[in-house]
Amino acid sequence: MPKYGVGNSRNDYGLGFYCTQDAELAKEWACSDAGGGFANRYRLDGSGLTCLDLNGPGYNILNWLAVLLENRRFDLSTPIAVRAKQYLLDNFLPSYKTYDLLKGYRADDSYFAFSRAFLANTITLSQLKRAMVLGGLGEQVVIRSREAFDRIAFVEAIAADASVYYPRRISRERQARTGFQAICSELQPEQGIFVSTIINEKWTNGDARI
Repeated sequence: MPKYGVGNSRNDYGLGFYCTQDAELAKEWACSDAGGGFANRYRLDGSGLTCLDLNGPGYNILNWLAVLLENRRFDLSTPIAVRAKQYLLDNFLPSYKTYDLLKGYRADDSYFAFSRAFLANTITLSQLKRAMVLGGLGEQVVIRSREAFDRIAFVEAIAADASVYYPRRISRERQARTGFQAICSELQPEQGIFVSTIINEKWTNGDARI
């Protein structure tokens, strides 16, 4: 059973139990290599629990990115990327730590690369938004609070056949990267809104242009 307070605090949304409501995606995630694995199914009594949906009404892609920036390690090799990180943390970081559950994009290698490109000022906000749905890489749910952990009940372990789900995982990620390359080729550098524009024009959370 998942244990509260145990795990990697440098995951996307900090310390917690990461899962998905999509059984097929869970089987793909279980096959990190050709060896196969298991997708464990749990039941969660969500009555009375608070949930922050970073893809829901009132939130935007920059809120998600700010949470990611606070928790994940980014290679910020340029001055604009360093400046962008601090600006997003100062202006777009939601108060997510008080929630029992979080829901949002899963920053696998592809999505993480898209985020770095935006911070480096090489893709626009519009391109980032479009990139985040490429390949159907899915959303994750993170169980964070002690109360929520106490509501988890194990149901079953479902075998994930590597011969089926590992190729699907690789294909999905390849589609995302191919789609990203196509998006990047559509716009000229002077077009669109870059993170430098957001900083220079002092955009804040709730701006209608996001």
